[in-house]
Amino acid sequence: MKAVIQRVSEASVKVDEKTAGEIGNGLLLLIGIDETDEKTDAEWLVQKILNLRIFGDAEGKLNLSVTDIAGEILCISQFTLIADYKKGNRPSFIKAAKPEHAVPLFEYFKEEISKSGLKTESGIFGADMKVSLLNDGPVTIVMDSKTKM
Repeated sequence: MKAVIQRVSEASVKVDEKTAGEIGNGLLLLIGIDETDEKTDAEWLVQKILNLRIFGDAEGKLNLSVTDIAGEILCISQFTLIADYKKGNRPSFIKAAKPEHAVPLFEYFKEEISKSGLKTESGIFGADMKVSLLNDGPVTIVMDSKTKM
């Protein structure tokens, strides 16, 4: 499972010109699910994300997590994070989980994030989404549950 984590001042997602989710200060999470991903991958990512110290403290040092600042989280499913681009110029998405596997795992990921008590919103799985954000910093981090060791 891959995540692109962006510290944002605000973010929103629209589907068919209607707002599906929006947040203020917090994290925008782009989540890619591989065909081999399991609940343990989601659990590991959730714990790393919720405890990732990428928000400034009183001295401006990155010492606070999204939980520490009572931030908000916007989760967006993004199968293109699983792209294989090694051969040719057109990326292959064959290793991205099929919806019957990806949807329940994405829902599980969101449930685990929301257990933090933080405002958690999301886009609509599989929809053509328009994501807007105001990246703060900018701070952007990429995580892959397959490289956790």
